[in-house]
Amino acid sequence: MRDGKVRPLPDDGASPRTAGVLAPPPLIYAVPLGVGLLLHRWHVIRLLPARFAAPVGIALLLLGLVAIPALLAFRRVKTSPEPWKPTTAMVTTGPYRLTRNPMYLGFTLLYLGTTCWVNTVWPLILLPLVLVTMHYGVITREEAYLERLFGEEYLAYKRRVRRWL
Repeated sequence: MRDGKVRPLPDDGASPRTAGVLAPPPLIYAVPLGVGLLLHRWHVIRLLPARFAAPVGIALLLLGLVAIPALLAFRRVKTSPEPWKPTTAMVTTGPYRLTRNPMYLGFTLLYLGTTCWVNTVWPLILLPLVLVTMHYGVITREEAYLERLFGEEYLAYKRRVRRWL
């Protein structure tokens, strides 16, 4: 059932209708990035030599645009990319052929690109917190939900495609 409609979860009251993520992933990235940028205004600690900051930052920001085709892949199969809403189809095309989390990879690259372009170390210090929160608060919950929803088809996809790269 590649990129197709799924059978609904049984309405037994015990099966969650969504992945039950901790918080919206854009928020999980935005809050620490914002805190890091505020800390930079308070106390400047440069990450890179000044001449490298903009080129490295821009390159990472451009790579982060991988999130756009990932979003479009969700739109094509008419399912929500928002993990707090029910999933109606499994997406395995586009960037999902290479990574199970292209949107989160894109968010991470956008976060790093902003960090480099502004040339500050503070958001980089907070990035491990972001990644741990994403892993336990979002990704593992989504994967458990998708396993319940799609069964062996999702397990086969997990065996075929790496989580990040």
